[in-house]
Amino acid sequence: MQKSDCPTDVQVKSRVTGNFDQRTSTSTQIKRKTTVQRSKSSSSTSSPECVRKVHPRPSDKLNPKTINPFGEQSRAPSAFAAIYSKGGIPCRLVHGSVKHRLQWDCSPESLPFDPLLITLAEGLRETKHPYTFVSKEGFRELLLVKGASEKAVPLLPRLIPVLKAALIHSDDDVFVRGLSALVQLSVVVGPSLNDHLKHLLTSLSKRLMDKKFKEPITSALQKLEQHGGNASLLIIKSKIPTYCSICC
Repeated sequence: MQKSDCPTDVQVKSRVTGNFDQRTSTSTQIKRKTTVQRSKSSSSTSSPECVRKVHPRPSDKLNPKTINPFGEQSRAPSAFAAIYSKGGIPCRLVHGSVKHRLQWDCSPESLPFDPLLITLAEGLRETKHPYTFVSKEGFRELLLVKGASEKAVPLLPRLIPVLKAALIHSDDDVFVRGLSALVQLSVVVGPSLNDHLKHLLTSLSKRLMDKKFKEPITSALQKLEQHGGNASLLIIKSKIPTYCSICC
């Protein structure tokens, strides 16, 4: 009599038990690995290095390596902005429906030009409102007062470097304000500006290469010649040979 190929109940039970034991063993191993990984993660999170990252020490702020050079950091206000915010400029901006104007705390005639005129000239390099308007209009109005020439001429050695800084500024609006201020100054001080003119003409010569500035710079040079006389013409021609005199 041939043996049956069908498994017996004992064999089936054995196979089932073996498969179950194998699954149980695999499940236990997975749980152990998960527990170990969680343990490592927990220990790394509580490590001193991680704590320092989450809660930086005060000394870390003094370490240049911990500073992000591309992060947003508060910038200190400019010298002009700081003086204006503290009330060091004796005027304030009045907003009008059509245009703005300045209101002086006292008559500009009674104000000393030193250091107010220099401070306003430094403000020409500002790029934010209201500093741009206050510096530009304040400089112009202060030069309109009676006796402005006698007050401004002694300040020229200190004013010229400040105006030059505006004329070499990368911002076009700053350059235009500096150019206008230079013309306003020449009207007041006349030929006294000639001794300092050569320090400013190099900046104007470079900007002449830009078509959008050719006309305003040419106009400014003509006014410098007008108020500076023949001596100014020689100085201008020495730095800008292509300049055409107003006498031509």
